[in-house]
Amino acid sequence: MARRDPLPFDPIMRAADLWAERIGPSRAMAAVTSVMRVQQILLSAVDAALRPHGLTFARYEALVLLTFARTGRLPMRVMGDRLQLHPTSVTNIVDRLQADGLVRRIPHPTDRRATLVEITADGAALRARATESVTAVDFGLEGLSDEQQAQLTALLGEVRRAAGDFT
Repeated sequence: MARRDPLPFDPIMRAADLWAERIGPSRAMAAVTSVMRVQQILLSAVDAALRPHGLTFARYEALVLLTFARTGRLPMRVMGDRLQLHPTSVTNIVDRLQADGLVRRIPHPTDRRATLVEITADGAALRARATESVTAVDFGLEGLSDEQQAQLTALLGEVRRAAGDFT
């Protein structure tokens, strides 16, 4: 996202004040609106870091996930579970990665119904270069210390747990 001149006030806090004045308690509204705005900022930073590598965040996440696998390969169903994506989305991501030579599909050795996705050497090399780019911009989390990043992760984890992302 292109930087523009900052506003002389925080528009979310101004909206929260008006909300409180005209509607009622504004804490949740301000928090959610802030999270949504920060999501835009983070997506913009990550997309800008990944664009020169020809990757989207979803494709990058898939390469990272395969890198985390002990064997460098996972069943597509497991990829969907771990990435929290619909099977159709996983298929589209894998199709594009495979078309670029970054992953390959191989038959599962014990389950004829399953297909494994394996990261290629080119995929691993691109993942490493892309990781340098996203970590160079702290995934867009400018302005937060390591401790604050850990606090943010913990707080958002509580929201995700309450929503049923994990137990």
